[in-house]
Amino acid sequence: MQDGAAHPPADAMLFPTVDFAVFFVVVFAIAWLIRPWHFWWRVFLVAASWFFYGFWEPKFVLLLIGSTAFNWAVGRDLAAMRTPEGLTRFGRWFLGFGIAANLLTLGWFKYYGFFVEDVAGLIERFGVDLPLPLLQVTLPVAISFFTFHAISYLVDIARGECEPLSPLDFALYLSFFPHLVAGPIVRVTEFAPQIRAPLRERVIDAAPAFTLIVAGLFKKVVISTYLAGEIADPVFASPASHSALENLFGVYAYAVQIFADFSGYTDIAIGCALLLGIQFPQNFDSPYRAWSLQDFWRRWHMTLSRWLRDYLYIPLGGNRGPKWFVYRNLFLTMLLGGLWHGAAWTFVAWGAIHGAGLVLEREVRARNRWLRGAAAKAVGWFVTFHLVCFAWIFFRAETFGTAWEVITRIATAWGEPSPAVTPLLVAVIAGSIAAQFLPKDLFRRFEVAYSELAPAAQAAMLAVALVLIDALGPEGVAPFIYFQF
Repeated sequence: MQDGAAHPPADAMLFPTVDFAVFFVVVFAIAWLIRPWHFWWRVFLVAASWFFYGFWEPKFVLLLIGSTAFNWAVGRDLAAMRTPEGLTRFGRWFLGFGIAANLLTLGWFKYYGFFVEDVAGLIERFGVDLPLPLLQVTLPVAISFFTFHAISYLVDIARGECEPLSPLDFALYLSFFPHLVAGPIVRVTEFAPQIRAPLRERVIDAAPAFTLIVAGLFKKVVISTYLAGEIADPVFASPASHSALENLFGVYAYAVQIFADFSGYTDIAIGCALLLGIQFPQNFDSPYRAWSLQDFWRRWHMTLSRWLRDYLYIPLGGNRGPKWFVYRNLFLTMLLGGLWHGAAWTFVAWGAIHGAGLVLEREVRARNRWLRGAAAKAVGWFVTFHLVCFAWIFFRAETFGTAWEVITRIATAWGEPSPAVTPLLVAVIAGSIAAQFLPKDLFRRFEVAYSELAPAAQAAMLAVALVLIDALGPEGVAPFIYFQF
């Protein structure tokens, strides 16, 4: 039975692997050689993206192709039903059909086991023995992300914000391999203009791409993997075997781990896309420097945040209506955002904590009791960071029992030996959080300085950085956390 997580095969083409490096070098070389032939360039990138996806599980390429064909056809017909006043009545029904078909497909693969288990448990409580079919449903990697891309495409056409793409352009939009597996979630209005116009210059500024890729590899291979193996995984595997301090630092470590893991993936994805001539939107902006939950969600997984805002929160009613309607919309959006992450009540609890926190923030602001000034922002940062960490407990824990055990150990197990909390561990966690308070333009200044070096010096720096990352990293690389969503 499907457990709500996608587990890539051992030979999956993860970014920090030799397989992907060889794949990308070949794709990069061919793509730039044939870029003047615009049609064949797009055909090649679609084929490369399907090969990349098929490397994980070949049979699911058919699912991706089927989703592409279905959503392209629905988008084409929706455009024909659009009038200056908006969609026709049948068009609105047809849009609902397209969205429902995407959600049903996602629901079957991602939530079937979750639904059947819960229904069976509920029925048993009433003393009824009604066996339900428990099928082995494998969750395709990336299905949540390409489903969200498809839904946004249909809604944007219905709203008149974009025109239908050609079948080839839509196939490239939905399957483009740098964002296919775990985002960022790219709007068609951001992507389509970049692939429609033939290339006029065959020169690319590679410095930003290389610095992003190296930064992403360092965050994933060194920081994320170290924190996971050193304390986060052991603590969440057996909270009772660890002291209060170790449980607390296990939570802190996971907060940094998931940021380093996911933002590291995003950095690599954006860098690879840049090398192919495509620019993706920013997805992270130092989220652990946020001084409120609202600020956190403006910085964390920014493309998902705006997707939830534009395609869920606003259709629910957004800021329109009475205050409590607005709060309901906000809470439901975060609740469903939690469920999107996985078929488990722990993810729903994570979303509920954020939803409740956002509602409380709005209510405090509405009563003009929001603290102001530098000291107040420091307090706001401390409270926000720890509320985010508290919610991460439920996000990471396999069960509510594990989450509760972590919380109770933090509250009660003080004074026990804490050998896992080493000076190096504290330094890595503190340094990773402190780095988010560095000036925003510091990274950009480094990019500029790197781009001004001679090509030989750039290559030497890149080689040294990759050797250091390989030396500091472990044997093998764990899959990215967000691949399971």
